[in-house]
Amino acid sequence: MADPGAESEPLLSGARGGGGGGRDCPAGSPGCRGVPVGPGAEARRALCFDQAVVFIEDAIQYRSIHHRVDSSSLRLYRWYYSDACQWILSLTIFLILFLAFIETPSSLTRTADVRYRSAPWQPPCGLTESIELLCLLVFVADVSVKSYLVGWAEFWKNLWLQAYLLVLVVSLLDWTVSLSLVCQEPLRVRRLLRPFFLMQNSSMMKKTLKCLRRSLPEMASVLLLLALHLCLFTMFGMLLFTGEKKDDGQAQERLTYFRNLPEALTSLLVLLTTANNPDVMIPAYSKHRAYAIFFVVFTLIGSLFLMNLLTAIIYNQFRGYLMKSLQTSLLRRRLGTWAAYQVLCSLSAEGGAAAQGVGVKAQDVLQVLHKVQLAGSHKQAIVEKLRSYGGDMMSADEFQKLFHEFDKRVIKQHPPRPEYRSPFLRSAQFLFSHRYFDYLGNLVALGNLVSICVFLVRDADVLPGDRDDFVLGILNCIFILYYLLEMLLKLFALGLRGYLVFLSNVFDGLLTIVLLEAGDAGPAVAVGHDPAGEHAHRVPIPAHHPEHEADGGGGQYHPGPDQKHAGLWRDPGGADQARPGPRWCTTSLPSSASACSEASSWLLGTAAWPWTTARRPAGALSSWSTGPTTSTTLPPP
Repeated sequence: MADPGAESEPLLSGARGGGGGGRDCPAGSPGCRGVPVGPGAEARRALCFDQAVVFIEDAIQYRSIHHRVDSSSLRLYRWYYSDACQWILSLTIFLILFLAFIETPSSLTRTADVRYRSAPWQPPCGLTESIELLCLLVFVADVSVKSYLVGWAEFWKNLWLQAYLLVLVVSLLDWTVSLSLVCQEPLRVRRLLRPFFLMQNSSMMKKTLKCLRRSLPEMASVLLLLALHLCLFTMFGMLLFTGEKKDDGQAQERLTYFRNLPEALTSLLVLLTTANNPDVMIPAYSKHRAYAIFFVVFTLIGSLFLMNLLTAIIYNQFRGYLMKSLQTSLLRRRLGTWAAYQVLCSLSAEGGAAAQGVGVKAQDVLQVLHKVQLAGSHKQAIVEKLRSYGGDMMSADEFQKLFHEFDKRVIKQHPPRPEYRSPFLRSAQFLFSHRYFDYLGNLVALGNLVSICVFLVRDADVLPGDRDDFVLGILNCIFILYYLLEMLLKLFALGLRGYLVFLSNVFDGLLTIVLLEAGDAGPAVAVGHDPAGEHAHRVPIPAHHPEHEADGGGGQYHPGPDQKHAGLWRDPGGADQARPGPRWCTTSLPSSASACSEASSWLLGTAAWPWTTARRPAGALSSWSTGPTTSTTLPPP
């Protein structure tokens, strides 16, 4: 929020309160006096603890300590930077930016093609305006709290806060005009200002814009060279390609790319990005190869030299600014910890334990840390280090080194694995928890992907409804079973908590469950049937179904000797006169209806039964062969 240069002022000076000179705690005072907190020493002690807590939190988050430090301001400050408040602010920024998708003209449609796009939903007047007003009111509260916390003097130094207030005033005025015109105004200025709310709330965007502003002077020289380069070659091009015959290469080049100055400049500007290379030189190159020298020289100077020089300047500026940003962040952390140390020092001197400046009590630091919003792992490491001091006093150097734990990487300890008594189980646990077992799983997954790709390439020219995916379905079943077995073995080796620690295991487990749920859609899915269940993959239909054998007959599905006779069903009929007589019904093609309208309904229910052949004496059967599959049927009675 504040300029880093402002942090060079004396810590806890009287000017920091944004009010009177006795409002804050000056450095070197025996206590946190000057703040109306009550007559008792306990109240002053509680205020000092709150100040130390806020300063440590500022150090952790790399925030400026230049803000009010009275009791009410500290409560407001901690509430403003709490997770709930920051989450509400982020949600408000998202809502006001998302309004662009539903406001008129809305782009929230299924397709962007105007030929197939349906009419978008038009929100009534006042709906989006009400949501926008709520967002603007949240932003008004945000800028008010920020301005109060940093103080009036600091507000006039902070350009971001001033711009924040100006954007809000313009947005509210434009919102009032929009509502007074019943949402029929031709221009809404506040829509152009909405990205500012995201920029002012992001420290990274602020740093990026500041770096770009500092890089512009050095970039301007290279941009000027690029402009001169474009203008010079534009004039050369217009003088070079001056053919008069329509079938001449020069004339085609001139008419296509160098008709006038704007078109020539645009063509070479696009060539600078190599987007129209080599199309821009084809007409002239088709007449004579020497014309290519013009475009090659332009590309070498512009794209390979000037553009790379511009990229190098931008990279160098960003790298230098990154180092300065890191130094500023480190300075803010040191200032925050030093301010907390000064406040705790005053507590130690007030209690008579030691002279001021000698050190702070480890118990006081421990009490402060319990109130600080800090990650549990870092807090635990600092608390363990504090307990090693016992009742001794901590010097300023030791206090600063205490917060070096923030810069250390936290290594999570995995939960203990299950313990097995059997040597065989322990050996299996070691085997299935080894990283090579993970490598084997990755190799199997790669094989699954390769098999799918092979079948997709093989059946690229076949319609999805006509593909025979039986082999692919069997392979997928095998892979799914392996994934399930792998998940169970890892659960056995690592335990449930150890299995869930690794995100890769969680992802693999969820994916395995999804594959199993997809496989539960039925046997047709497992062997590659289409969703309608009409594509039978030429699987023979059982002739020994109980309903078949009840009337002493049998039926069989045939691929047929050719495409014309493929998929013929025979209704066996039988002694039951209620059923129709023998009929042949074509049922193999999913797009065509059955040729036999009187076919019994039980014929359609046999597609999910396992493979079989008609159980009849060999002498009573006739058969034909269609390649790898041989089917049999009964002759008509």
